[in-house]
Amino acid sequence: MTQYLLSIYQPDGPVPDDEFLAPVIKELAAWNDDLRAAGAWVFSAGLHPPESSTVLRRQGDELLVTDGPFTEGKEHLGGFTVIEVDDLDQALSWARRLAEILVALPVEVRPFAG
Repeated sequence: MTQYLLSIYQPDGPVPDDEFLAPVIKELAAWNDDLRAAGAWVFSAGLHPPESSTVLRRQGDELLVTDGPFTEGKEHLGGFTVIEVDDLDQALSWARRLAEILVALPVEVRPFAG
């Protein structure tokens, strides 16, 4: 079995209203329930906005600590799920369903090293 990170990217800016999000959250909960029932779920979490982050970076002999985000961009990592499945095809199957639930948000699938 291989573990995969399913990363969800969302645009910077305001969060959609509750009317838009309610059916998405309901479908996402069903997707998570199905993942657990299949024994594929390992861990998942949503993240606070990127401006809540802190970045540590070594420069020479100093360690700089700055407010985030690490990079400026038009979208950011909004949440993730770690799954454990037999192969990439199974990981992509779960990711396809997730991408359909999340409408226009991209989902990146990446295997863990080792």
